[in-house]
Amino acid sequence: MIGNRGPGHRNAFLPGARNRYGDCFGTTPPMHHTIRNGGVMSATRYTYLGPAGTFTEAALHTLPEAATRELVPLSSVALALDAVRGGEAAGAFVPIENSVEGAVTATNDELAAGAPLMIYREVLLPITFALLVRPGTELSGVKTVTSHPVAQPQVRKWLAANLPDATWESAASNADGARLVAEGRYDGAFAGEFAAPIYGLDPLVKEIADSHGATTRFVLVGRPGRVSSPTGADKTSMVVWLPDDHPGALLELLQEFAVRGVNLMRIESRPTGEGLGNYCFLIDCEGHLSERRVAEAMMGLRRICPQVRFLGSYPRADRQGSKHRRPGTSDEDFAAAADWLSRALDGRADI
Repeated sequence: MIGNRGPGHRNAFLPGARNRYGDCFGTTPPMHHTIRNGGVMSATRYTYLGPAGTFTEAALHTLPEAATRELVPLSSVALALDAVRGGEAAGAFVPIENSVEGAVTATNDELAAGAPLMIYREVLLPITFALLVRPGTELSGVKTVTSHPVAQPQVRKWLAANLPDATWESAASNADGARLVAEGRYDGAFAGEFAAPIYGLDPLVKEIADSHGATTRFVLVGRPGRVSSPTGADKTSMVVWLPDDHPGALLELLQEFAVRGVNLMRIESRPTGEGLGNYCFLIDCEGHLSERRVAEAMMGLRRICPQVRFLGSYPRADRQGSKHRRPGTSDEDFAAAADWLSRALDGRADI
């Protein structure tokens, strides 16, 4: 049974951690999975990558519904998602992509290979780090540092310039690194400044970021349910397996999107584990599954690929619709073409 922190739990730092996409609209995971655990209905529970003080927790609290949910930190992405699969939680909030390091492999692999789940929301959170230390520690006294592996590429240049001899060891999360510093196992941790008071640490250096504007994308994941209505600024995610290894196989996959004017926002390859050279592709595209161009692209993939896993259509956190839609790819254009075909079959088309 997963732990209980009480409905609507908030840490004191979080009201100030609200990001500019915090009011993004959309649906929440289906709430009909209500297995009881310790007297608490799972429909009121969200899990997330913990412990307290992670960037994941800060991003989660930008969702309005977080105030009415029981929020349960777990030590890994896999545990957070498995709680949803097992009915112990309605949703899991996890990182999926970083603008510096790319895909968060633990999340992407779980979505591709684990029992099916769907994405219902996304949040974008700007990321800067602070070097957290025990009170009284000076920079010259920092010999060992820790943080989540995804953080290392984001602070590598700063570390080389300011602590070139420091030893780095990875932690399960940024906040877990802060906890380890508080326990005396490391001298410093790269984490959010807001984690300092939680673990009784001081932010020795603030606003650390090799790449200014670094952003992490988080997703709210639930068990498969009905797709939300389109908003006009949506994203559709999927996992696609190539039919076989032959010249042009990837091109054939991409053409299903290109010929219908569907813009790809992300494509990541991941090994399937079935031998060298066997990969699947995690794809985000503009648009909603209810749009004809997106639906026909998905159907095209289903015809030529051995497996296509739909991960959801959901509102974009930046609320930006398609800027460059190709002529002839609107729902009206598809409907007009279908009407022409129907009339052609009846001998009534203007050919």
